[in-house]
Amino acid sequence: MEKNLKNGSKKRLKKKLLVSGILIGMLLVIFLAGYFSISSYFKTHFFPGTKINGIDCSRMTVEKVKERIQDGLQGYSLIVKERGDNSEVITAEMLSITYVDDQGVEKLLKKQEVYRWPSAIKGDKTYETAANIAYNKEGIDQVLDKLKCFQPDNVTAPVNASMEETEEGFSIVPEQQGNTLKREEVKNAVLDAVDTGKTEIDLEALDLYEKPEILSTNEELNARVQQLNTLISANIIYDFEDRQFTVDKKLIKSWLVKGEDGSYSINQDQAANWVKEMAYETDTYSLTREFQTSTGQTITLPKHRGDYGWVINRDKTTQALLEAIQAGVQETREPEYLYKGVDRKKNDIGGTYVEICISTQTMWCYKNGNLVVQTPVVTGNHATGHDTPSGGVWAIDGKKADFDFKKYRAHSDFWLPFNGDVGIHDANWRTPEQYVPTTYETNGSHGCINTPRDAMEKIFNTVDIGYPVVVYFSPDQVVGPEPTQTEAGV
Repeated sequence: MEKNLKNGSKKRLKKKLLVSGILIGMLLVIFLAGYFSISSYFKTHFFPGTKINGIDCSRMTVEKVKERIQDGLQGYSLIVKERGDNSEVITAEMLSITYVDDQGVEKLLKKQEVYRWPSAIKGDKTYETAANIAYNKEGIDQVLDKLKCFQPDNVTAPVNASMEETEEGFSIVPEQQGNTLKREEVKNAVLDAVDTGKTEIDLEALDLYEKPEILSTNEELNARVQQLNTLISANIIYDFEDRQFTVDKKLIKSWLVKGEDGSYSINQDQAANWVKEMAYETDTYSLTREFQTSTGQTITLPKHRGDYGWVINRDKTTQALLEAIQAGVQETREPEYLYKGVDRKKNDIGGTYVEICISTQTMWCYKNGNLVVQTPVVTGNHATGHDTPSGGVWAIDGKKADFDFKKYRAHSDFWLPFNGDVGIHDANWRTPEQYVPTTYETNGSHGCINTPRDAMEKIFNTVDIGYPVVVYFSPDQVVGPEPTQTEAGV
């Protein structure tokens, strides 16, 4: 009994396996039939997602695709995106587009790997390809002419960054991009777009606009602006106490010259002329002067007499000025001098000086405008031709104590030479009785100003080398008798 049951079970299992095998075989046959059927379908139809010239050709036959291409070509348009969020459209009608059947669609279909249709159905892959079309390429210039972006009234040329002058100085004017297109390159971009079935081109993205040659970031331009602003930042004041001469921004601008290389410099001739004018107005050396005497009269000291005064060294002052401008210096300074006085005001004699009147045989010494000494003196012997030179202003050349006049075997405690061997000194050989207005006529010195010791000491302690000595014959006759003897001294 048990044996029969086991045999029955085995038979039922074999039967089930047979049925299962048959079912699997039938399913496999059905699957393969379906797979090859669909594969066969895609031999004559395009995969889903296929696009030709922007036309969705999914599951279409060659004939249907050609119909759609033909219909679609008439609706084709190319959007041209322009600068400034503008755009224009080139239509199929403008291009005179027609479809040319060159069996290109068939070739595209043959390239499909039909047995990979499952991956084509599942995937999101889009196929972009071009169908053969014909259009009026020769007429593309006329098409471009109709676009607003090529209308002369709508076109703005690019402008280079530049430099401008303002009240504050110099600054950079940024470049302007404009909207001038590179026509030939635009033309080629449009032709390529139509040939490849593109529906949009971005002229900005394709870099088809003319550009300024010089941008605001240009190193040379920025260096030039910086150089100019440094130059005009200089502010140099020459202070003469009672007047000033200023080289400021406005003046420097008027001196700027542009070189062939585009850099700027200061016109040296103009700077030199400015210094020359300043020298004309401030130089005093050997020039005519008005002088108020101690007796209250104003006399005119003629030019070319004496050696006191100021003379600007024009070349050195000009060079120093140019260097200061280049460095953007802002300061008050003095000119460079060939000769210097003591006081820089128009009255360059100032308040500390020695005054000598030969006719009255009197000498005064002032310090800061205050009288320190008034004393009788004995000047050069008129009878022997040793007259003391007069009618001018001389600078004290030296200052010595305990000085020996070896030639005359004489000694002075204080010696202030101002005109070669002519000077002011104490004379211990003179008696008080000799210090009268007539002594110099027959018993004067060899040209020097003999002075009582006490007065001489005060004068010696008041003035220094370079201080002025004003000598005049009288208020009515400024220039007195000229010396006829060259020998001078005590």
